[in-house]
Amino acid sequence: MHRLRTTFIRLWPLTTPQIAQNPAQNRLWVPGGHLGTFHVVRHLNAPVAAEPFLNGTSSNYVEEMYQTWLENPSKVHKSWDTFFRNANAGAPPGAAYQSPPPLNGVSEGLTGVQDLLGAQLDVEKLVKDHLAVQALIRDYQVRGHHLAKLDPLGIGCVDFDDTPCSVGFQNVGLYGLADSDLDRVFRLPTTTFIGGNESALTLREIIHRLETAYCQHIGVEFMFINDVEQCKWIRQKFETPGIMQFSLEEKKTLLARMIRSTRFEEFLQRKWSSEKRFGLEGCEALIPALKTIIDKSSQSGVESVIMGMPHRGRLNVLANVIRKDLDQIFCQFDSKLEAADEGSGDVKYHLGMYHRRINRVSDRYVTMSLMANPSHLEAVDPVVQGKTKAEQFYSGDTEGKKAMSILLHGDAAFAGQGIVYETFHLSDLPSYTTHGTIHVVVNNQIGFTTDPRMARSSPYPTDVARVVNAPIFHVNADDPEAVMYVCSVAAEWRNTFHKDVVIDLVCYRRNGHNEMDEPMFTQPLMYKQIKKQNKVLQTFADKLIAEGVVTTQDYEEEVVRYDKICEEAYVRSKDEKILHIKHWLDSPWPGFFTLEGQPKSMSCPSTGISEDELSHIGNIAASVPVQDFSAHGGISRILKGRANMVSQRVCDWALSEYMAFGSLLKEGVHVRLSGQDVERGTFSHRHHVLHDQNVDKRTCIPMNHMSPDQAPYTVCNSSLSEYGVLGFELGFAMASPNALVLWEAQFGDFHNTAQCILDQFISSGQAKWVRQNGIVLLLPHGMEGMGPEHSSARPERFLQMCNDDPDVFPTFSEDFATHQLHDCNWIVVNCSTPANYFHVLRRQILLPFRKPLIVFTPKSLLRHPEAKSSFDDMLPGTHFLRLIPEDGPAAVSPEEVKRVIFCTGKIYYELIRERKNRGLDKAVAVVRVEQLSPFPFDLVKAETDRYLNAELVWCQEEHKNQGYYDYVKPRLRTTIGRTRPIRYAGREPAAAPATGNKHTHLMELQRLLDTAFGVDGSSGKL
Repeated sequence: MHRLRTTFIRLWPLTTPQIAQNPAQNRLWVPGGHLGTFHVVRHLNAPVAAEPFLNGTSSNYVEEMYQTWLENPSKVHKSWDTFFRNANAGAPPGAAYQSPPPLNGVSEGLTGVQDLLGAQLDVEKLVKDHLAVQALIRDYQVRGHHLAKLDPLGIGCVDFDDTPCSVGFQNVGLYGLADSDLDRVFRLPTTTFIGGNESALTLREIIHRLETAYCQHIGVEFMFINDVEQCKWIRQKFETPGIMQFSLEEKKTLLARMIRSTRFEEFLQRKWSSEKRFGLEGCEALIPALKTIIDKSSQSGVESVIMGMPHRGRLNVLANVIRKDLDQIFCQFDSKLEAADEGSGDVKYHLGMYHRRINRVSDRYVTMSLMANPSHLEAVDPVVQGKTKAEQFYSGDTEGKKAMSILLHGDAAFAGQGIVYETFHLSDLPSYTTHGTIHVVVNNQIGFTTDPRMARSSPYPTDVARVVNAPIFHVNADDPEAVMYVCSVAAEWRNTFHKDVVIDLVCYRRNGHNEMDEPMFTQPLMYKQIKKQNKVLQTFADKLIAEGVVTTQDYEEEVVRYDKICEEAYVRSKDEKILHIKHWLDSPWPGFFTLEGQPKSMSCPSTGISEDELSHIGNIAASVPVQDFSAHGGISRILKGRANMVSQRVCDWALSEYMAFGSLLKEGVHVRLSGQDVERGTFSHRHHVLHDQNVDKRTCIPMNHMSPDQAPYTVCNSSLSEYGVLGFELGFAMASPNALVLWEAQFGDFHNTAQCILDQFISSGQAKWVRQNGIVLLLPHGMEGMGPEHSSARPERFLQMCNDDPDVFPTFSEDFATHQLHDCNWIVVNCSTPANYFHVLRRQILLPFRKPLIVFTPKSLLRHPEAKSSFDDMLPGTHFLRLIPEDGPAAVSPEEVKRVIFCTGKIYYELIRERKNRGLDKAVAVVRVEQLSPFPFDLVKAETDRYLNAELVWCQEEHKNQGYYDYVKPRLRTTIGRTRPIRYAGREPAAAPATGNKHTHLMELQRLLDTAFGVDGSSGKL
């Protein structure tokens, strides 16, 4: 009954011609025995006979009967008793009434009941029709984009066969309505804004306004969003009548931007018709789209915009959004231009740019950075997010109001590349969120040559964004005004809710994949239509001329003016003789290098710290510096063990890491450690975040209690992603050289799912883009008998990509080690002592330049009783040891040594144990190569010269075709001038990194140890 009364109240103003002036007639009985008053919302003139049940007399009669029934059900007729009981039990109005069994003849009052039943049926139809209208409105909101005119070509590459959309005038019958209802007036629900200032409209007008809002050149996907306020906000932006209006000045600005976008491409086509440039023809609206986003964001207070994009339209974005000098772009087409910088450089449509300028709309400074990126589509996404997060972090921008990211995508890549999904899932994580990214999809409706029906299983390429409740605005890119409006809404959404948003620019590609490609081979019908397509600039200009916004002369003069700018820049570009890649740097570090971009020195100071600092940091590491904190019993034992080590002046692996991080933090260097389960550590050794055992979510990070003026320490468990998270940390490290940014793999071999970041960015980034980066990779590595996975971090892959020449013996000079580091593309180490691990981490910051550091970290050594270092090895004057020579009995009489075993990493401990068991301490020297690349030629030569009578052996626990052997072998030969053979001791070649059988593992280990010490003759001579 309550539902009936509620519906009755809401629909009353639409069906009652007038309400009696007596206030008593405006009152309804509310269960509980008191009267409630409703207010008249709107009066419409309709015939009284239209709804006889809802005239004043009938409604009072129903209320009186209901009041009487509440007092005593026996006082009303049995039919009323049945009706009210059913209604109160939840039966719908049509099912609440049940006719009583007839008596002899027609019962007294039957006529009244039949009248009431007829009236009830009228109410039921009224309610049903209004619910049908509400369903119709909701269908437009949910699925109106299915009918939107999004495709400029009109060929429709979005397949909705499985979900046909049944809205519109012709389908009202599916909702239980009829054509005769089109001119009936219906009250509008609160879930729509189509009424504007009106609360009721005819069905015909309702459909018309919904068609205008959802089925024109903009299609909106948003009803999957869980937040009611966000859905309401979007409805208001697109449903409010007349909301998409532009001033004359805005239209003129839009035209000028379209001219620049279009004429730039046409100029390049005229001058370099046979050059690949991946032009923007077919999506010229992208330029005003991006500029609108930046304008609106700048007006909201954004000071820095970091962008990532693929190659299509990149030159146009550089010219007309970032505002790179046109002559610098044009000279890139000159094949005679000589390279002036180190490295390989890159093609023009991969280069980035950094520029700070005044935004003319907001009259504020905006810094724009377009990240350099490889051809690997979408790989730059997490890198952009990481750099954006870093800029927000360093500026104290905790809400993303000062720095933001814009990511451009292609339709095929957005749907096909998994890194898009990984990046989306970082969007709301506390240590990774950038507080909203604006994604712009340049939807060509085709891949290289692949149709959408072969490229994705979802209707739209943007469906992946639904997983994070990002609204998706589809827009016909041939309607610049619609594009401009959508971009304005997207920027406002980001500023309001700080959530991701996607703009799907539905366009086409006027040429093939590039200007040299023939698209008619594979898409003949599409490209026949494209050839017929009018250019959007001319269409838009004609529209504005017809509206009187500009004259034909105004338009033509603007075109001539920009063409002249291009021609003058082209003339200046002829004067350029040298290509400076550093002029295209996307992440400069002001003050870190000299004005010429060189290191300020070529020496590295000692990486040791004072005894007091070691003790202080050690004591922090052994404590819980928070009051009333209930730590786990196991943690208490670990902390007690750390305290004992500090008192004994030694440290293990975890404590040495604490010393390195803590000392850098005290020096004002931010440290960020990220990866899967890094807070505790995969092997439960780190415990940098302590959890209160009695209070949920209460944690303590002792590292942040080091000193009042220390830098902040960020340690964060990442999502279960390597590709995305490593890219993110690379971007974070890109923002500042004064931070130690580390990514730790759960196991070393997990890096292979992030291989694209390693290959395209980390190993080659400086050579291609003159962009240094000091990111550190911690890769757990070691043959522990745990099977093919989680054993090897694949060191051979990293060493293969090192750029030093194995056949050239270098010339030694002062600071040779530092010069080596400066010239390499990355540093690869495998430390065997906690002290060396401590030093290499500190050296990463104290070097006068930045290089990526690859560290193969141990597993069993984390708790190995011999893998401890004295504080003496970490005091001032100490430094990282690239090579650790033999320091036992064999070193006393080097002339008596029969064999020198070179090795790296944890196999050293297996070797010295075996040497001791065999009683060969004086006969065999074991030398540890801690820094594999750059190879320490000088130190290795000193050792080979020291043991002139000894055999030389390279020993590794990895298989022969893996590990370090193929890298070390030629460099050892070069070092000794091929005067002595180099023998190999290690596992035989294999396809898998390790065996899965424990017994086989132990047999292989014993065999390689036997070979290392020359027990059998299986070691081969090279």
